[in-house]
Amino acid sequence: MKKHIRLLLTTALVFLIAFTGCAQKPNKLTGKDKKAGWVLLFNGKDFTGWRQYNGTEMPKNWAIEDNAMKVFTGEGRKPGQGARGDIIYSTKEFSNFELSIDWKTAEMGNSGIFYSIKEVPGQAIYASSPEVQILDNVKATDNKIDSHLAGSLYDMLPADPATVKPAGEWNNIVIRVKDGKVTHTQNGVRVVEYELWTPEWDEMVENSKFKNFPGFKAGIPKEGYIGLQDHGYTIWFRNIKIREL
Repeated sequence: MKKHIRLLLTTALVFLIAFTGCAQKPNKLTGKDKKAGWVLLFNGKDFTGWRQYNGTEMPKNWAIEDNAMKVFTGEGRKPGQGARGDIIYSTKEFSNFELSIDWKTAEMGNSGIFYSIKEVPGQAIYASSPEVQILDNVKATDNKIDSHLAGSLYDMLPADPATVKPAGEWNNIVIRVKDGKVTHTQNGVRVVEYELWTPEWDEMVENSKFKNFPGFKAGIPKEGYIGLQDHGYTIWFRNIKIREL
């Protein structure tokens, strides 16, 4: 009986080691990923390809920590006050794509993911770019409106809050844009669907805080950069990958 128990324990240990060894490392693509056309936008080591929106360098309130890009409250700022630290992946503009990002937030955290960004001097990153909300749904001050919760199309369409993991835990968001049709999939659950450049889109904009934004009134660009927001809170991003459709 003792030999049988030892054999079972040894077998279990072997399987555990094998499973651990096969686990995918952060910011790495599998052979299956590469075959499907995914490319990394973050190498896990530095900010290659990234820079400040309407700038030339990386803002000082970004760092690499635990294989992730980390934004934090800038020097001389209070939580909730950005330090002009919004960033873009400036190597290439995208039109039809699938973007996957892992993110986690500290308590009260607030940030966003943007796409179809066009840099306009004097304008903010959100002036003409749809925002996918990043939020600590429980303790953030901006958690009173359903379309401001994590995974939402900010201030326009709400995502199901039941799909969000709490502050300190990793979430995944996949943003798919194909010929104007957009979906947000949060932790494996499709939570938002909409279509750009349609009367329905125009109506949503008219009923949102963006109705008088020049960029939104002119129309969302057909292609643009991917961007991440500095909202004055601590947020981590990793496994940032994209594939063109």
